[in-house]
Amino acid sequence: MPESVWVSRQIGHPVIKAFNNVLAYTLAELGQPEGTPGRLAVAVAGDDLRSREIVMELVNQTGFDPVDAGSLAESWRQQPSTPAYCCDYDADAMRKALAAAAPGIAPRIRDRLPEVFARPGPNPAHADIVAMNRATNVVVSVPAS
Repeated sequence: MPESVWVSRQIGHPVIKAFNNVLAYTLAELGQPEGTPGRLAVAVAGDDLRSREIVMELVNQTGFDPVDAGSLAESWRQQPSTPAYCCDYDADAMRKALAAAAPGIAPRIRDRLPEVFARPGPNPAHADIVAMNRATNVVVSVPAS
């Protein structure tokens, strides 16, 4: 089960999963006004529709297009080593990346990450990290934004 489902059960409250699939630099530097062409997207998943809508509005106010990623049980599609994880996609590409996630693939990709992330050296640029994630996490071809 996704960790977010486990957490929700442990605390006995709904959890809305958002902002986990973008990098800190993305959050700090790449937000854009609503309607900006190519605006980056953030996936939002959760079981409580009203809470999910509130968080989607927060995502929008933060400068990103919110993409409804469905239930918390489906939130594994935006976890590390999935096509939607830390790839700086616009909303259309984010939807395609979420749909491209395949069960059981992420752990195999995750096991290769130390080797992949060692290649650029100790201080890779944001663009390098995004490029590595796009190249490593893709299960089915997702067009770059």
